[in-house]
Amino acid sequence: MELYNTLTQKKEEFVPHTPGQVKMYTCGPTVYHYAHIGNLRSYIMEDVLEKYLRWAGYRVDRVMNITDVGHLSSDADTGEDKMLAGAKREHKTVLEIAKFYTDAFFADCEKLHIRKPDTVVPATTRIPDFIHMVEALLEKGYAYEAGGNVYFDTSKLENYYVFGNQSGEDLAVGVRDSVEEDQNKRNKTDFVLWFTKSKFEDQELKWQSPWGLGYPGWHIECSAISVKELGEYLDIHCGGIDNAFPHHTNEIAQSEAYLGHPWCKYWFHVLHLNDARGKMSKSKGGFLTVSLLEEKGYNPLVYRLFCLQSHYRKPLTFSFDSLDNAAQAYQKLAQRIAALSKEGQPDETAMKPYREQFAAALGNDLNTSLGLTVLYDVLKADLSDASKRALIGDFDQVLSLGLLEAAERQAKPAGKELSPEETAEIEALIQKRAEARKAKDWATADAIRDELAARHVVMKDTANGVEWHVEG
Repeated sequence: MELYNTLTQKKEEFVPHTPGQVKMYTCGPTVYHYAHIGNLRSYIMEDVLEKYLRWAGYRVDRVMNITDVGHLSSDADTGEDKMLAGAKREHKTVLEIAKFYTDAFFADCEKLHIRKPDTVVPATTRIPDFIHMVEALLEKGYAYEAGGNVYFDTSKLENYYVFGNQSGEDLAVGVRDSVEEDQNKRNKTDFVLWFTKSKFEDQELKWQSPWGLGYPGWHIECSAISVKELGEYLDIHCGGIDNAFPHHTNEIAQSEAYLGHPWCKYWFHVLHLNDARGKMSKSKGGFLTVSLLEEKGYNPLVYRLFCLQSHYRKPLTFSFDSLDNAAQAYQKLAQRIAALSKEGQPDETAMKPYREQFAAALGNDLNTSLGLTVLYDVLKADLSDASKRALIGDFDQVLSLGLLEAAERQAKPAGKELSPEETAEIEALIQKRAEARKAKDWATADAIRDELAARHVVMKDTANGVEWHVEG
């Protein structure tokens, strides 16, 4: 496999530290709100990477953190803790907020067929590990105390800006929020390892430490959790591109200072999902979630397909027209697969070239668009239906689009039989709803959906029409 490495800014042959085994770390969500579909694009592509590695024969150990403390509203280590902001917004405790939105995140992942990592670690469960790493960095001379906080001293490094020969001003485009100057810092690029009670007196979660009552900085969490769970050498670190600076830059600085040697070889970053206003983000308000897509009649797997149609290193622009096109493609795929006979046995010899083509596509820097092309080629190929179904099931171990299951639903629609008059009436309502959706009249479309739901009509929208049946 060749994988683009953000650290070296080139495509490289993937060679794990231990042959046959991949240690993979994913920056998990800060669980103060729902994940929007831009966040979830990164997790979808990371999921494809993990599943392809497993499909290719590697053993993958994957760890994800859950940030439930320490992530401030500015990446410059200033402002309010995002978790505290969420708690204030909803009049709940921080831990109540964390549990609710952690559960919501993994519910969205399940709908999108994103595999839950082998190990998931909430930051609040690893405070002693964070304190230990901060103490070690102080002892090694890479950290200092100032103004009641402990900072990492970036002047001790030969090269702080590890993701290319860029200046701080160039890299600042990755910062999600405004950068404010902290007068306690010796250098403008220094960052907080531990906050004490001298700052943010309203912070709900605090722990005793050698520096006083306080809580960890955001960056220390991923380093300490990764080293504890995966050891001193990490193969792949994943995240959205906006994590590259400063979060991942700071992770590399503190991890390699702590360990005394290079830490992670490959850095996998997924580019932004944009909408008409630019990069999708919670700070702009009105962001789209999986639940909102479902309310508008879209199968979450249609959004997964929409993401797979583009390369992860290209910005992806979202629109409902584009999602409708993906819905149409998904529907047609399911219909074509449903038409395949289940009789006979797959021909392994005939299937081999297509497996090789799929492996080459995904092995070429995770080219999911080309992988989908191979899937379409299978459907057009001079192969037995049994071979086609076997290949589709095989590829879907990586793509995770639920194609065979969708085809099964096409072949055997559920529900009770209706009179011609009842069928015509429901079809008319469905057509009226489709016209309202095309006109972006969501209020009318939602009202018709509610009326159909009251009549126990179960629908699955596509751009060409609707699969439906009546329960009961």
